[in-house]
Amino acid sequence: MFCKEASSSLQTLNIAKSLSSEFTKPSALVNPLSAGHRNKVCPRPNLRGRCTVTASKFDFDWITKERVKKIKVKGIITAKQGLLPSVGVTDLLGVSLLVELISAETDPRTLMEKDPVKDNARRVLLDAHGEDQYECVFDMPEDFGPVGAIRVLNQDLKEIFLKEMKLELPDGSVTFTFNSWVAPKSEDPTKRTFFSNKSYLPLQTPEPLKQLRKQELETLQGKNRERAGEFEKFERVYDYDVYNDLGNPDKDPELARPILGGLSHPYPRRCKTGRKPCDKDPSAETRKALEFYVPRDEEFTTVKGAQFTGTAVLSALPAVFPQIEAALVDPNMPFPHFKSIEDLFEEGIELPKDAGLFPVIPRLVKAAAEADDILQFESPSLLDKDRFSWIRDDEFARQTLAGLNPYCIQLVQEWPLKSKLDPAVYGDPNSLITSEIVEREIKGVMSFDEALENKRLFMLDYHDLLLPYVNKVRELDDSTLYASRALFFLSDDSTLRPVAIELTRPQDVNRPQWRQVFTPGYDATSCWLWSLAKTHTISHDAGYHQLISHWLRTHCCIEPYIIAANRQLSAMHPIYRLLHPHFRYTMEINARARQVLINEGGIIESCFWPGKYSLELSSDVYDKLWRGLAVEDEKAEHGVRLTIPDFPFANDGLMLWDALKEWVTDYVNHYYPDAEQVKLDEELQGWWSEVRNIGHGDKKNEPWWPVLKTQDDLIEVVTTIAWVASGHHAAVNFGQYGYGGYFPNRPTTSRIKMPVEEPTEEELKEFYEDPEKTMLKTFPSKKQATIVMVTLDLLSAHSPDEEYLGENAEASWAHEPVIYAAYERFKGKLQYLEGVIDERNVNVSLKNRTGAGVVKYELLKPISEPGVTGMGVPYSVSI
Repeated sequence: MFCKEASSSLQTLNIAKSLSSEFTKPSALVNPLSAGHRNKVCPRPNLRGRCTVTASKFDFDWITKERVKKIKVKGIITAKQGLLPSVGVTDLLGVSLLVELISAETDPRTLMEKDPVKDNARRVLLDAHGEDQYECVFDMPEDFGPVGAIRVLNQDLKEIFLKEMKLELPDGSVTFTFNSWVAPKSEDPTKRTFFSNKSYLPLQTPEPLKQLRKQELETLQGKNRERAGEFEKFERVYDYDVYNDLGNPDKDPELARPILGGLSHPYPRRCKTGRKPCDKDPSAETRKALEFYVPRDEEFTTVKGAQFTGTAVLSALPAVFPQIEAALVDPNMPFPHFKSIEDLFEEGIELPKDAGLFPVIPRLVKAAAEADDILQFESPSLLDKDRFSWIRDDEFARQTLAGLNPYCIQLVQEWPLKSKLDPAVYGDPNSLITSEIVEREIKGVMSFDEALENKRLFMLDYHDLLLPYVNKVRELDDSTLYASRALFFLSDDSTLRPVAIELTRPQDVNRPQWRQVFTPGYDATSCWLWSLAKTHTISHDAGYHQLISHWLRTHCCIEPYIIAANRQLSAMHPIYRLLHPHFRYTMEINARARQVLINEGGIIESCFWPGKYSLELSSDVYDKLWRGLAVEDEKAEHGVRLTIPDFPFANDGLMLWDALKEWVTDYVNHYYPDAEQVKLDEELQGWWSEVRNIGHGDKKNEPWWPVLKTQDDLIEVVTTIAWVASGHHAAVNFGQYGYGGYFPNRPTTSRIKMPVEEPTEEELKEFYEDPEKTMLKTFPSKKQATIVMVTLDLLSAHSPDEEYLGENAEASWAHEPVIYAAYERFKGKLQYLEGVIDERNVNVSLKNRTGAGVVKYELLKPISEPGVTGMGVPYSVSI
């Protein structure tokens, strides 16, 4: 039985079909009300006396228009107009935004999309938080169906940030989430499309939304771009480029840097800016002083930009540092004694009256009674807990498992240790660390063979990575370098004990290879040499941490996934919506890094041991991974058995990984109930293909790339991306000031060689008479140390509007009950993890995370307060 409306529609359709057969000639396909036909008699009037010349959408509108009832639907848009909202000309006229509602249903009479309903939104409220509210009222047909999309045209003279729109429908209110900047029509005359919070795979997209879905992706791909040259923010174009903007050859040939990306220097791709090439090197791109292009929605929100100084300070740092340098006495000299280092925290540095640094780095600048400002550093957690821990061997070893760089400690699986580099170029490849040295240092606990067989030997191995750079770095001013190996023994209580450090200088045309093994000493000279060898090794680890574990493995490697997702996955795609919070602000912070951190003469080159070779070295490491700390074991709690049971990063990280994977599994299986849907998802396959072949194209032929054929394939890929953006980044970032703020614990460079490497009489005499002075001269200079301390304080801080794992559900997740229930389970797992971490940090048997003066391991606790806290796992790489 048909309902009344269906019967009426069928009758109308049959009438129209009977009328259409006689009027199919091209001359008949005209609007009967157009200028040339207004006064002509219609050859075949319809039942109401109106002319119907074809069975077109126009005719059905005429036939049914008066039958459809209209209802009033109110919509409230919440928006923000930058930092200082102001009333524009169009606000005064009440027509700031043109808003269209698009139905997700086709018209059953025409089988075509329904006409949109539209209204001009009028500004009705400005609250104390700077948020505007705009109201519109739509005359909506009763049979309009669910709203699938909203289109907006900004008729104001300035951009506007749209947060959301609530529609008051007869069945209840519906919220559309925007969180997007909309350019004024003077810049972008096209209407912006925003889809509902309901997610669709491509083949499931409602028919009226398919074209909009396609058009939006084409815009983001740049296919609709009409102008050439540098991208403007409002264009929202996502495209790829190599890292060819780190140098400045037009300013000085010495400031040229290698192009990263391609056969010579494999590297992930970055966001394309469209800037013009350099005059002196067309393969390099010119640099802009103020800002680098990223699509507008990739920039920090107003809150993050205004209340948190992340991007603002990064951009301002080049202007800040000269003022700090001017306040230092002999900035390029070493600190004269350790008390002068402690004074940075206790007394501070007096700044000029007009320095004006407080708005830029308020946490570090204190107002003095004399009206001068004082740059006074907060005491880092390591110093607060135990001011002498940094020099002890147990802390040196503990930090390889619970410090800033837990990714590089590796199991020794081959013996004897031997370089894989060409001995004709670098010298004898065989290590001087012998089994006899190991047995002597482990003092009869077990034989060397037992230690090797029982997986008791571990190593920080930077030997082959650094050896090709040693002679090059030594040619730089005020810098030296060795290739290093540090060997550790795993004790029964799961703590590591340093056994030996080997430092190597390769041969060159003028000198033979130099190398020496240092072990913990029992006399004054050997103790000081051991401490100096540790200083060199730790500086290597600090540089590797910053360039590889932090920059390359998180910031840099994630960016191609973000670009590909925006180019290939629709905003209504469920996988885009799952990954989107893990991508927030990464492109913005990476662009700022190219401006002031990793560029020529930037903070990394100026303060870390690789100097101008920093990014070239990171290219050499691209695609290399440390392995050997876990053994697959199905009976183990997380499917793996750790070779170091008390490994704080790994123990907490495995729980976080499991929580992420369970959440991703529930999500993926909901939208992809069978593997065939994974294979048939053209957007998903296009995304993954672009990541592999373009974004990480230099590694596209590697055998380890997964193929997306099943739900499990997709789950593993998405979980890995989510983990890298959240857990991995949090573990290597938010403890930077806590461990590196007191720079003797994590020196970023070594400025002089070991006193036993072919010493002059004067060098040897100075070492014997004042070994502390030798160590202070090995540390970074005053200028380098303070620059790094300011930077680490900034990078370690959480913003007031940080978005943490499991804190708030995305709107599209909350829209779907099954997904929201899965998210709540995920949130519960994270709350449980927080409790487990607290319990572990008071368990005295876990000596790598608790004990007298030991800094608790809290880097993977999900939630944090704002500021420098040493905990908190945001969704994304946002600082």
